[in-house]
Amino acid sequence: MATDPACGMEVDPLTSSITAEYDGQLYHFCSDGCKEQFKNDPQRFVEAALPALDKQDGVTTSRLASESTSGTFELHTHHDDRVDVGDEVTLTKTITEADVERFAALTSDTNALHLNERFASRTRFGSRIVHGTLVSGLISAALASLPGITIYLSQSLEFHGPVFIGETVTARCRIDDQLDEDKYRLTTRVENDAGTSVLDGTATVLIDELPLE
Repeated sequence: MATDPACGMEVDPLTSSITAEYDGQLYHFCSDGCKEQFKNDPQRFVEAALPALDKQDGVTTSRLASESTSGTFELHTHHDDRVDVGDEVTLTKTITEADVERFAALTSDTNALHLNERFASRTRFGSRIVHGTLVSGLISAALASLPGITIYLSQSLEFHGPVFIGETVTARCRIDDQLDEDKYRLTTRVENDAGTSVLDGTATVLIDELPLE
């Protein structure tokens, strides 16, 4: 496997058709956006040891800064290099029909409630809805923006309402307690664009230091 130098994702060089040559070497990319980002400043990506790690408000995280993904992150931390009680991160994202279809294909969850409008119109929801685990997955995505490497230990979830295709939702995560040297408990929540909670829960995670050296 090859590594996209712009976003850090692994790319199969046998199937990847998006490439660029620099200084006699061929590079493979996961998207045209990553290729253009590389071409604008190739030396920066070639020289950096880990160029694709995201930097949010001065904080380096383990999240790859991919041009092929969507969503807006906001990070509020007390320190640039570690987490602390009271730190918060949010991810706001519009969940599209393509997101739902890809999720169904990847997980084999082809419930007609998510994929067939005629069927879904006859249910209590009146229309297709987003998979609940796709919605809760935004919590995991938000946690990856905290400084360090976030490792799930547990996650509780309570669903309050559906998310419909095309809706914009926001995942909110706040560190409430430090349970051990590297173990934390968080409040987790997903809200729709009206600010109403569609999902509440708590998570327990380990947070390790980034292996930057």
